[in-house]
Amino acid sequence: MLTHGSILVSLLWLVEQIPTPSPPAKRQRGRQETYSDKLFVKALIVMIIRRLYTAYALLNFLEQNDPVAQQLRPLLTEHGRFPTRRTWERRFERLPARLPALIGCLGRQLVELLQPWATQGHAAAVDSTPLRANGGVWHKKDRLAGEVPHSSIDTEATWSKSGYQGWWYGWKLHLAVAVGSVWLPLAAEFTIASEADNVIAPKLLEQLPLEVRYVLGDTHYNTPELRDDCALHHRELVVTRRGPYPHRDGGVEVRRIFHKLRSLAIEPFNGVFKNIFEWRGQMPVKGLKRCQLLALGAILLYQIVLLYQHQRQQPVGVGVKALLRAA
Repeated sequence: MLTHGSILVSLLWLVEQIPTPSPPAKRQRGRQETYSDKLFVKALIVMIIRRLYTAYALLNFLEQNDPVAQQLRPLLTEHGRFPTRRTWERRFERLPARLPALIGCLGRQLVELLQPWATQGHAAAVDSTPLRANGGVWHKKDRLAGEVPHSSIDTEATWSKSGYQGWWYGWKLHLAVAVGSVWLPLAAEFTIASEADNVIAPKLLEQLPLEVRYVLGDTHYNTPELRDDCALHHRELVVTRRGPYPHRDGGVEVRRIFHKLRSLAIEPFNGVFKNIFEWRGQMPVKGLKRCQLLALGAILLYQIVLLYQHQRQQPVGVGVKALLRAA
């Protein structure tokens, strides 16, 4: 039987403790939103944990004569009102654009609580990881001809190539992770696969805590624009140099140490993240906004789990998959 101390209910209560971005100074035109974003973040957590990938599936779950659903429904009610199905759908369409700011806010709060840089330098690693599109692939010749040979193809996804992954059709999850005592995501963005890493990087950098002094990346981030961006915030951009190996400049040994630290942070986190949410193959849904909703929502959920473990004095970052399975 579900109790007040259950993991899922506790995670939803923690959403109320998430710091939120400052509202816009100018009031938005049109009808004001009745429900807060946090209400839909709670629902998103339920959807990810219970693998309910549409508003229709979520509402059907909450209507079940089951102790879990009966206790969750009041937590998804605000001001004594429960959103209609169409409201759920509309707000889930808007939520992906707001999730990066929420992830950044919670990331900065977790840095204060967990102190990941207590025994080492204040560095963050940036990288992107591929997530393949649901269904088949849309080959270039068919795309140019305007032909979709199979209905399973997600036509919003695109192609990209990396030296390690080769060609893939789908999406990119762009991440900034603390290089410290715990794998802590600090910022995230989700784009089509063809978006360049260095183009998205400024959005990640603006969400980083002020304490970050070193930004570690690979060759894709080696641009004058990113160096200038880091310099404005008194940060040092440490990236792989272009040109044939071995490099023989004066800073090569220092960069080698930083790149080793980067590989011990961002790459393991990417693997752990995909293993926890079991997206090693394909995204479970189609369309950019729906994929953004789940992928960024999963990053936010991972952060909330770290907060949950910290408050209960559990080993932070350990056994996350088992904890979510038990929720």
